[in-house]
Amino acid sequence: MKLIAVSQRVDLISHRSEVRDSIDQKLIEFIYQAGYLPLVVPNFPNLKNDFSKDNKEALTKWLEKISPFGVVLSGGNNIGEMPVRDATEEKLINFALQKKLPLLGICRGMQMIAKYLGVSLKESKNHVSVRHEVSGIINRQVNSYHNFTIESCPNDFSILARSNDGHIEAIKHNDLPWEGWMWHPEREDIFHEKDLERLRSIFK
Repeated sequence: MKLIAVSQRVDLISHRSEVRDSIDQKLIEFIYQAGYLPLVVPNFPNLKNDFSKDNKEALTKWLEKISPFGVVLSGGNNIGEMPVRDATEEKLINFALQKKLPLLGICRGMQMIAKYLGVSLKESKNHVSVRHEVSGIINRQVNSYHNFTIESCPNDFSILARSNDGHIEAIKHNDLPWEGWMWHPEREDIFHEKDLERLRSIFK
């Protein structure tokens, strides 16, 4: 079974004075149901502040050790809210680029891909805790839980879907097996077969 590296959100638990990595169990289930073995990636705490050579290479060495077949950037946390997570996911994108690995960005994950490639974000209204239609190569109803969206399509990517108000909802790299979806496939009561199929097509 192919091993997929999956990024995690960062949560502050103030009453315990803890900073926790966390991930929705349903995302693990979604990836596993598609036929892959997910392995969650720790947010190395020194990445955000310490750019010494040892700490800068800590995540790269970890990834080289586990040798993932592909990468999933999960949702949760706004970009800039948790610098340690931003640094971890930038490393994951760079690793996927260098190794030509399959990559899927979910919601914030799609935003991170775009930001890594120099695209700005903009606010999106009425896209939190709603369902709406998307159209384009992908045509269907999806869930929506984001306050921000990408300003434009990154270079070397094509748009797979837009919302009715014009926001970009899904993108695909023209050469690499990379996609970004602004919806959360794991937050469906029953996983959408089209999402499972697209995940398998990325990580085939």
